[in-house]
Amino acid sequence: MLPPLEKMEPIIHHFHKYLPLTEAEHELILSRIKHRQIKRRQMILQEGLVCHHYTFIVKGCFKMYGVDDRGIEHNIQFAAEDDWIADIGSFHSKKPSGFFIEAVEPSEIIQIEQQDLYFLYINIPKLDRIFKVIVENKYVELQNRVLQNISSTAQQRYVNFLEQYPTLASRLPNVQIASYLGITPEFLSKIRKDLSGK
Repeated sequence: MLPPLEKMEPIIHHFHKYLPLTEAEHELILSRIKHRQIKRRQMILQEGLVCHHYTFIVKGCFKMYGVDDRGIEHNIQFAAEDDWIADIGSFHSKKPSGFFIEAVEPSEIIQIEQQDLYFLYINIPKLDRIFKVIVENKYVELQNRVLQNISSTAQQRYVNFLEQYPTLASRLPNVQIASYLGITPEFLSKIRKDLSGK
């Protein structure tokens, strides 16, 4: 059964930011996507499993993270409303992922499986171009994050975090942001205090 039209509108609106789509293209996309409600702390990907979906966030927030040999989590990426999250390497190679993707808040998502996405690429060439831009943008984000991690101070990394995720500073616990920045929650509190005093 197809998801209700109102459940589909956020993703169609998102695609229209890149290129306009026809009603027939809307219907084809609708036939190939799945709408899900996700509970807080529910996993949509676990380490060791293949990432089968590109996930679009309609409502809520997710984190992608890895776990080191000591059992410590390291947040790699956050994604909230009108954004995508996936282990792109695992998705395309069909190899097991080294990451977890977990809901930080109760969330509403739309997912596209690999076979459905490839079907849409063939039947809606515009969508192929749209996803090319989406993936390129994610790659640029990753490049910038790597550069920041090796060349920026913790305070600069936090300021960059605020610029990249302006709505998340008040939604995420200190421990989650600190993990993303590679610092302790206590040091993050000090950075926030220093910045508020400026």
